[in-house]
Amino acid sequence: MSISSSRRTNQTTSQRKTSSMCQHQPPCPTADSADREAAHLVAHHPEQGWSLLCNGVLLFEDTGELLPDGQVIAPHRVLGTPHVATAA
Repeated sequence: MSISSSRRTNQTTSQRKTSSMCQHQPPCPTADSADREAAHLVAHHPEQGWSLLCNGVLLFEDTGELLPDGQVIAPHRVLGTPHVATAA
């Protein structure tokens, strides 16, 4: 690989990491904010168990997350007995 080719790859990679897919006004929460799950959906694949948010966060069915920087957020859904409503 040539130096110019290597530079191009590095520039493309760094541009991908810093660019945001969010074009909304007001902008969606960033991937590092506490309310990052409130961002708009870009892709939704329930058959595969994941969704992509416009801030670059991959949100999984089990409530785990993969952030654009590679950080993994463990599933955080509440464990316990599900609330079931009974018809009277």
